[in-house]
This record gives sequence, structure tokens and C-alpha cells, in this order.
Amino acid sequence: MVSPLATVGILSIGEMGLGIAKLLRAYNYKVVTNISDRSEATHTRARSASLDLVPNDTDLTLQADFILSIVPPRDALSTAQRIVTAAQKINRERTSPLYYIDLNAISPRSATEIADLFKPVPSIRFIDGGIIGPAPKLKPDTDHQWTKPSLVVSGEHELRDAGTSGSHLQEVLNVKHIALTIGPASGLKMCFASTTKGFTAIAIQSFTTAHRLGVLDELKGHLKEYSPKTRELAEKGLVSMPPKAYRWIREMEEIADTLHEEGGFARDMFQGVSDVYRVVADDSELGKERTENRVRGKTAEDVARAMSEGIDRKKVKTE
Repeated sequence: MVSPLATVGILSIGEMGLGIAKLLRAYNYKVVTNISDRSEATHTRARSASLDLVPNDTDLTLQADFILSIVPPRDALSTAQRIVTAAQKINRERTSPLYYIDLNAISPRSATEIADLFKPVPSIRFIDGGIIGPAPKLKPDTDHQWTKPSLVVSGEHELRDAGTSGSHLQEVLNVKHIALTIGPASGLKMCFASTTKGFTAIAIQSFTTAHRLGVLDELKGHLKEYSPKTRELAEKGLVSMPPKAYRWIREMEEIADTLHEEGGFARDMFQGVSDVYRVVADDSELGKERTENRVRGKTAEDVARAMSEGIDRKKVKTE
């Protein structure tokens, strides 16, 4: 007799959470979420993946065998506190532990702070994690082949040791356990993101400045001739970035903390990168973009144009 698969809770259902939810549903996992206070767009995404909706965090904590936290970095701590509070409200003991896997883009110090929240709750096992790569996606013209990100995790608890579907879930989600302490997984995510999202911030500044100087076509031409891979990466990063910029403001601050606290470098560089994404999110039309409904910034040229317009409006406001 085949053992039933685990129930997986996901908080929340953004682009990455939705992709992981669809992947799990494709492998017949029951996926539950609490989106009672979220937007209609979030409810639409949840319905598109046939997720089971629960009315509150207590029900989520009771039903789930695993909870994946995939929220904007600014919400990582408060989301963990929600689950701690919900777990403490439950009168009866669980027959098996609940695994809380924090997959947010946060520094090792932030991961340690979150791990400390769970210490008074012995029924929950905390795993530090990070996601490297784009959201899972079904490969074209296939029935059951998926592209998957790498889910790196660390800590004393390993997913494969979980009694309910642990090994199978580890394989489905492409989980790699890299260390027995809290911090290495979130730190690896920070080091990886510093190169990719850091480069995109450089491209934003470069292409926008070239647009304002009237030499964007010449910049692109020279990149194509002398550094074609740089142009390809820059343009790809520019057009995919707008819907995510608001999340990356805090993520860049977490990277600044990581490189300072773990690497010994000054925070200034990635605090500056954070400011770049703040301009995108708060001062330009690009900040209104949503993955499922793109209007602006669908080309590198329009990203530069929209950024320039936002910078001009910001100057007028401050004068």
C-alpha cells in the first residue's frame, strides 16, 4: 500500500510560490495556503493552481506537514512569527513534527533570528533555505518534465529524514542540503543574488544614463561587437526585473548585511543597489508592473525610457 503524500503549506502565492505550488500539484501533493488578507490577484493565482484555501494560520499549521515560506524579504520575520503564534494556540500535540522551511532572500543573521523564534515551539523543525534560479515551469511539449530552481537548505534537520514524504519531496523540489548549521543556505543565496541582481542594477544605471545622453543605440552596438554576452545578460535582466523590483529593495539590504558581516566588506555598494531598485519601484511606472500583466519595460529601451521619466518626475518633486 502506497503511503499518502504530505500536505505542503505555501506562504505566499507570488510568482515563485505559484510555480512551486503548480509543481507540487503536478506530483499529486495537497497544497494549502492562507491568503485571506491578500489581493484578488493572489486569489486568482491560487485558483489557477487548484490550491486548498484555509481561513487562518492555525488551520494551516494543523493541516500542513511542511510550510514553505516564500515571501518578500521584508515579510520573512513577521511570517515566521505568524506561524509561531498559530502553533502556540493549538492545544493538542502533533503526531509528527511540522517542518518550516524558510526560503526567503535574507542574510544569515536574519535566518538565525527567525530560527530563534521557533525554539520555544518543539513541534516545529526549522530549516534555513534559499531559492536559486527562476520559478518551476513545465517544459514545452512535455507532459511531466519541469525546469526547476535549486532549493539550497541547511541546518540540523534534513528533509529526507521527515517521515511523511520527506525524501520524495526533496527530489521533487530539487533540494540540496549543504550544511548542518543555520546560515550557509541563506548566505549562498545572498552571494549568488549579489552577482545577478547586482549586475542588473548596473545595467539599469548604464542603459538609463546612455538613453539620457542619446547614445543608447551606440552603447548596445558596442556591447554587441565587443561584449555580446554582457549585452544579452543586461537586456534579459532589464526586462524581467520590473515586477520584482519592490522585493529586491530589502533583498539588496540583506545582501549588504551578508557581505559586511560575513565577508568583511562595506555595506555601501549594495545599499546603493537597493536605492536603484527603490527608484524603479517607487519613482517610475515600472513599479506598477505585475508578471501576469506587463505593460511597460518589455524591452531594454523602454526600461531606460521609463526610468528616465521617473527620474525627471522625482527631480521636479524635490525642486
